[in-house]
Amino acid sequence: MTAAVATRARAIVYRTRGSRHGGITRLMSPGDLGEFLKPFVFLDLFGFDVTGGHKGFGLHPHSGIATLTWLMEGDTQYEDTTGEQGTLHGGGVEWMRAGNGVWHTGAPAPGVERVSGFQLWVALPPSEENAPAQSMYLAPSQVPQEGPARVLLGRYGAAQSPVAAPSPMNYLAVKLKDGERWSYVPPAGHTVGWVAVDAGSLEAGDDTGGPIAAGELAVFEESGAAIDFVAHGDTSFVLGSAVKHPHELVMGYYSVHTSKAALEQGEAEIRRIGAKLRQEGRLA
Repeated sequence: MTAAVATRARAIVYRTRGSRHGGITRLMSPGDLGEFLKPFVFLDLFGFDVTGGHKGFGLHPHSGIATLTWLMEGDTQYEDTTGEQGTLHGGGVEWMRAGNGVWHTGAPAPGVERVSGFQLWVALPPSEENAPAQSMYLAPSQVPQEGPARVLLGRYGAAQSPVAAPSPMNYLAVKLKDGERWSYVPPAGHTVGWVAVDAGSLEAGDDTGGPIAAGELAVFEESGAAIDFVAHGDTSFVLGSAVKHPHELVMGYYSVHTSKAALEQGEAEIRRIGAKLRQEGRLA
């Protein structure tokens, strides 16, 4: 006779609705939750009605991090100082490994009425934080899917993102129908775990605070345990899991590095590129 083994739901240890500024809800930044969820250090949920006058994100710099923009809705024109430019379609992914320094911009494509998505910042290890900048733009058809999850970074099941993650991590965009159940089993060592909901609501973890609502981020206890989900209404959310980033977060205005020396090097390169852009008349 085999005794039944009771399993405890993985606890939610923190929940937040972040801070809202116009069409942007900042759910995580390097100075708050990013310190506990690193390598995930920043997360914005954005949604703009273009008819309201939003013109997009002007040319701005980064260093020491990688940014991943999951564009859920609306086409966006992009340009960056690695030489890439074009149009990213709704359902596509922008990956920008800023490394030693890069400037980039994005704006709604002509005729688009609304854009929405998530922008995530990922802390880079010392071997990559001052490496040359590198960008990748994935069309919707290039984002692999396994079950209800699209794999933006890492691997889930047989699906692997074309983006080379800088350290062991998964970042998934998941859609569940009303009442649908789904269980996420993180890879070995992925003790960092969180979800952010953009539509519907989600029963998850120990659920003592009730379902996770649209616009809310929930942090799970550090553990390797599975996370079980039940959708309330048609629900979409992003999920991150990772091996914890073991380095300090040394912050500049648009930059996050592992040391003051690395930050100074990245900011010097940002200034150099900025001066060149001004000389070319591309930056006021």
